Amino acid sequence: MVAAQRSEELSRSTEDYLKAIYQLEESGGSAQTSAIADLLAIAPPSVSGMIKRLSEVGLLEHVPYKGVQLTPKGRRAALKMVRRHRILETYLMEKLGYDWDSVHAEAERLEHAVSDELIERMAMALGNPRYDPHGAPIPTVSGEVEQLDHVPLVDIPVGETAELRMVSDEDPERLRFIASLGLRPGVAFRVVGRQPFHGPVTIRVAGASRDQVVGYELARGLYCVIVPEEVG
Repeated sequence: MVAAQRSEELSRSTEDYLKAIYQLEESGGSAQTSAIADLLAIAPPSVSGMIKRLSEVGLLEHVPYKGVQLTPKGRRAALKMVRRHRILETYLMEKLGYDWDSVHAEAERLEHAVSDELIERMAMALGNPRYDPHGAPIPTVSGEVEQLDHVPLVDIPVGETAELRMVSDEDPERLRFIASLGLRPGVAFRVVGRQPFHGPVTIRVAGASRDQVVGYELARGLYCVIVPEEVG
């Protein structure tokens, strides 16, 4: 049976820090004070103080020249928050009709308040989904998370057919623009052109009547897999 209350109560700020550091680790970035401060929009001195406290309670450890990383205990707590957030996003979109560009902010507000029992009831009502609306894997209750082998759109060769699998959920305007291109996780397209020197990528979305041009910076954050199907 799922307990209604969290077994280990952490403060909201602690949960935010752990989730932010997890995101930095997963993106391949360095969880240094400046990166954490930027992600959380907090002054670096405040971040330094919190890092010290989280290290003292065994949630973080310092890595020479790389900032901090989560300990196994810290990673379990971070994955719990990631699961809560992604289940909430999925429920808000699939059951309550939210758009994919608005669920992130709503889930951010709710993730600290809802109980573990409610999250698991939501998961069951959804059929225990593996991915959230933006294609990110949802960690299991036991703290396991699928390791994805995706390729950024900028690295898909011209002529290949690919399928969009995951995008970042944090910028609503960016998500609205991606949707305007006809792209969502699960949508296939063919790369028909690429300009050199970090130029835009031209794609043809399955079923679309015209090509779409995707800027380099945006294409860097569109994670795909190459598929054998042809796109007309």
